[in-house]
Amino acid sequence: MSWGAVFLSLQMSWHPQYRSSKFRHVYGKAASKEKCYDCVPITRNVHDNHFCAVNPHFIAVVTECAGGGAFLVIPIHQTGKLDPHYPKICGHKGNVLDIKWNPFNDFVIASCSEDATVKIWDIPKQLLTRNITSPKKELLGHVRRVGLIEWHPTANNILFSSGYDYKIMVWNLDTKEAVISNPVKILDAHKDVVLSMSFNTDGSLLATACRDRKIRLIDPRSGTVLQEASYKSHRVNKVLFLGNMKKLFSTGTSRWNNRQIALWDQNDLSVPLLEEDLDGSSGLLFPFYDSDTHMLYVVGKGDGNIRYYEISPEKPYLNYLMEYRSPLPQKGIGMMPKRGLEVSACEIFRFYKLIPTKSLIEPISMIVPRRSESYQEDIYPLTTGAQPALTAQEWLNGVNKGPLLVSLRPGSGAVNSLPQFLEPEPLMKATDLNQHQGRGGRMPLDDMQKPSEIKDSRKQLKVEEKLPKNEPMRLSNGFDIFECPPPKTENELLQMFYRQQEEIRRLRELVNQRDVQIKQLELELRNLCMNTGSY
Repeated sequence: MSWGAVFLSLQMSWHPQYRSSKFRHVYGKAASKEKCYDCVPITRNVHDNHFCAVNPHFIAVVTECAGGGAFLVIPIHQTGKLDPHYPKICGHKGNVLDIKWNPFNDFVIASCSEDATVKIWDIPKQLLTRNITSPKKELLGHVRRVGLIEWHPTANNILFSSGYDYKIMVWNLDTKEAVISNPVKILDAHKDVVLSMSFNTDGSLLATACRDRKIRLIDPRSGTVLQEASYKSHRVNKVLFLGNMKKLFSTGTSRWNNRQIALWDQNDLSVPLLEEDLDGSSGLLFPFYDSDTHMLYVVGKGDGNIRYYEISPEKPYLNYLMEYRSPLPQKGIGMMPKRGLEVSACEIFRFYKLIPTKSLIEPISMIVPRRSESYQEDIYPLTTGAQPALTAQEWLNGVNKGPLLVSLRPGSGAVNSLPQFLEPEPLMKATDLNQHQGRGGRMPLDDMQKPSEIKDSRKQLKVEEKLPKNEPMRLSNGFDIFECPPPKTENELLQMFYRQQEEIRRLRELVNQRDVQIKQLELELRNLCMNTGSY
């Protein structure tokens, strides 16, 4: 062998395999005591669910309650000790087993219970002063307790519920009736209790994990089973669609009762692409997937650990990043939608950890370490917004659409889901105005307005000028700058300063937009005068 060949072989064997990633150094940061929710009577129920639901306005948590089931809805900024007489939402006759916020309205929440009902609740914008006992809607169809509910990811007012009668029911809430007894569809494909439900990105496929140890891929409209996995050595508990990767992720146990994770090709569920034992603990594993960063989080029930991975489309598919460790075990976990994150702190995910031994809810932020305080475009791609892509009837008629995407850049537009207040549309974008000015300052006849329309436009402009006084315009980066508590530390003071700088920048953009609209009105008047003179 020549010296060149030896040197080449040594060089190849020495060179390590290196995988570039922006998320290799992501770390978990627990909130300080002042930013936790203390004295919260968290439920002692042993049902395997999250028991917590979060949106940018509220955190909801299932609580202990004598004589029926109840849950608390706490404003997201109301941290610290909770009043022991804080009002509850308590209309169920049995224990509440699952709660989920409407993804398109932050003031509507669904709950299901051992009393075999599903209830839809309207949450007032102001602080609760008394218990809420009357739901907005009540769904009656299951004959045994209802353990799971799931909103459709892109269609408005479509809700799925799964009960211990082995049925999944599809509900259309776009009706005026307060009590709905007939679901639009019943999926009767399971022979045992459904343990988990997950939709793909556009909601055209539903994956389920069942107590009979099988994963099923179902058409949610027809109820047809498209794929079925009955892999003997993986007893599945939870299943999750991995966005548009055409893959499924499941957690469960092995033959030797070790906690196990598995990755599946959604087009072939006969054998998993990857199977890995984690540890010998007995608690359930809850999976969470962030399709924006392709990061997967695995949260252990009964322990304080959160493992996180990065998903890649090719082998080895699952790349382990790090593990957040805590001595305090979690009973349940909530997840903040991306539109409620603190982008100025490079926060890419936030959990809300339920610790019943201390009656505490502890936020945990997953942070990408960056030195710059400016907006990091590369770690915040366009993400799912708070507007539905379809109506309920469109989806039932067979239409599929992906979610509507928004930017998380502060000031780029409203990313919060608020009640249906219609804002006046801007008269014309600046780019359109430049195009018209490029034609010699004269607008086409089709685009001209009558004098009455110009008056209406002026009224609309006055309405828009008043908008900064309204509540939606006070939201900056998911926070109300007038209702935030005063900063207590230097870091909080800096964050508040950066938020205010973003707010000032946004208001300047708003003023510039008004200037453009004024110029547009002047141009329209000039065109109108010229046309009148020519006739």
